Formats: sequence, structure tokens, C-alpha cells
Amino acid sequence: MPGSFRVSRTAAFWLVTAALLVLMFAASAPSPLYVVYQARWHFSAGMLTTVFAVYAVFLLLALLTLGSLSDYLGRRPVMIGALVVEAVAMLVFAEARSVGWLLAARAVQGLATGIATGAIAAALVDLEPENRPGLGALINGAASTAGLAFGAFGSGLLVEYGPAPRVTVFVVLLAASLAAAVVLVCIPETVTRRPGAAGSLLPQVRLPRASRGPLVAVLPALVAVWALGGLYLSLAPTLAAGILHVQNHFVAGLAITTMMSGAVAGSLTMRGRAARPTLIIGSTALAAGAAATLAALGLHNTALFFAASAVAGYGFGAAFLGALTTIVPTAAPAERAELFAALYVLNYLAFCVPAVIAGFTVPHAGLLRTAVVYGSVVTALALISLTVAVMRKPRNRQQQPNHEELRTEATVGS
Repeated sequence: MPGSFRVSRTAAFWLVTAALLVLMFAASAPSPLYVVYQARWHFSAGMLTTVFAVYAVFLLLALLTLGSLSDYLGRRPVMIGALVVEAVAMLVFAEARSVGWLLAARAVQGLATGIATGAIAAALVDLEPENRPGLGALINGAASTAGLAFGAFGSGLLVEYGPAPRVTVFVVLLAASLAAAVVLVCIPETVTRRPGAAGSLLPQVRLPRASRGPLVAVLPALVAVWALGGLYLSLAPTLAAGILHVQNHFVAGLAITTMMSGAVAGSLTMRGRAARPTLIIGSTALAAGAAATLAALGLHNTALFFAASAVAGYGFGAAFLGALTTIVPTAAPAERAELFAALYVLNYLAFCVPAVIAGFTVPHAGLLRTAVVYGSVVTALALISLTVAVMRKPRNRQQQPNHEELRTEATVGS
């Protein structure tokens, strides 16, 4: 486009942020509808969690193969292409007539989000205001979590009170995705196109040698955090309806919003603190919140369930930030891409595999018993993380990384 149609770098930064919010909003939008789909098409809880997990699997595949494509083709075309693919996913959701359509829609959506993730994260850092270093990394983490929180909120609202509950939310998101693609045409390109795009499609997952020990130390926290996220985004509305007898889809969707809002609060309030106390506080809150959630389900207490979800969410945000700030400084700058690739693989496996296992367990063990076992494992992992963090010696002063660099890298990872 002619230069006169380009927006300023500051405006471009916020337009990319808006595109990220649209993608994350859409990622959690189907969650309040899973109960509706299940009742309409009579599929099992195992299939429900499979529909949820397909998104994570295809997102991971896209990250590993297409995640660095914008380094070669440019940020703008990759982001625009991803948003167009996202619009296709929203169209498939709106037209869904069976569980097969849901699987297809989630697969396409996972691809779109995976394609966009690397390009958007890099564009936010490229375009951040010069007088506010680190803002791009902060916005990348905060907007992702906030988008997930308000996606479930908005979807639940439209499902309960809007017309055509299985269609309206996706029509809105389809329009928003296309609108975001159109406005991104006007942002300046920050990367010069270069050869090598085909070679970048080969997936590589390696963990830097220096990162292996620290990763083992924070592994219980990472698995607990993402397993909890998978439980809420796949089964929280089902738990609210089946155990707490909450029939309002908006209120059921608020469980996801409450947990993810707590995660935003945890990451923001603990940002800038040292890794060890952040991990200790996060693991404590995660264990307490998960245990309280189990108590709420056992007592059929809806108010306690929401309060516990907020506490668990706070632990989610703080523990994940603490884990990242433990691992990231162990990798040299040239090793960070492969470190984050390995972390993405681990995080998304913890995100979807336990949830799918829980889904297939529900018909045999029952919803409440499955939730109790699942929550007990999350609580135990959080307590193990807390114990390791308390017993592990802090790095001495000479080994401490640059604090500003640490915050930036950790937030990029989230």
C-alpha cells in the first residue's frame, strides 16, 4: 500500500494487540458451548475433551512448523493469513451440525492460532514504543490471558441471552477476525523478506543442556499449571452444571473467566520479583485453590467454587511466571528459541492430555470422582513444586541474571 495509508508504529502496536485479543477471545469462546453441544448431539465426556484437545494439538503442530515463518515472509502477511484461517474456523463453528464439524473447527482454529502466535509476539516487540521497553512482552502475556478470560465471559453471555446461541458468538468472531485482518494491512512491516522459509518448516525440539536441571526442578509446577488450565477450559462448565447444578450458561462460563482473571492478576502482581519467591507464592496459591475447589465441589457450594477458582488462577499466573523466570536465564540468547519450543511442547501436552484422560474416565468413574482425582493430582504437584522451591538454594548474587531482561523473556514465554 502507499505510505500514506500506513499507520504509525504506536497505532500499529495497539492494532496488533487487538488482533491478539480477537484470537484469544475466540480460543475460549467454544468452552461455554460444550455442554450445549453435548446435550444436542449426545456425545461422551471423552469426546468433549477430545474436541478441546484437538485445538492444542494442531496449535502445537503449527508452532513447531510455521512458528518462525514471519522471520522470512514478514510479520504482516503471516498475521493476516492466520486471521483469515481463524475466520474460516469461525464459519465452520457457526455451521456445525455434528461433533465432526466441531473437531474440524477446532483443528483449523488451532492452526490459525499457532501460525499467529510467533508472528504476533515478535511484532509486538518490534513495534513497542521506544520509550517503553518491555511493553511488547508484557502485552503479549497479559493480553493472551485476558483474551481467554473475556472470551469465555462474552461467549457465555451470548449463549445464555443472545439469539441463536450456537451461531451468534461465531458470527461476531468471524466478523472481528476479518476486520482485524483488514486493519493489519495498514501497519508497517518490520521484517525484510529473505529466503529460507521452506527450511524453517522442519520442526526441531531441543533443550539446552544448561536448562535441563532447572526444568526438572520446575516441572511439577508447569504440569500442575497447565493441567489446571486444561481442566477449566474443557470441563469447568460441565462441572458447574453437573455437580453444582448451575443451569445458566453465562454463570458456568464465568468459572473460566474467574480462573483466567486470577492468572492475569498473579502474573502482573508478581512481575519483577525474583524467581524463587514467585514460585513459592504461586505454588502455595495453586495448591490452596485446587484443594478449595475440590471442597467446593464436594459441598456443592457455588460461591466457594468461584472463590477457589480465583485463588487457583492467581497461583496459575504466579507459578508459571516463577517457573519461566527460573528457566529462561539458563539459556544463551541463541538458544532461547529452542528452549521456548521445548516448553511449548511440554505445556500443551500437560494442557490437553490430562483433560482427555479425565474426559474418558467420567463415564466409568463419574464426574465428581474424576474431578476429585484430577484436582488431587494438581494439588499434589503444586505441593511438590512448593517443597522443591523452598529447599532449592537461591542463585548467588554473581549468578543473578539481568532483571529487566528476565522479566521481558519470561513474559514473552507466557
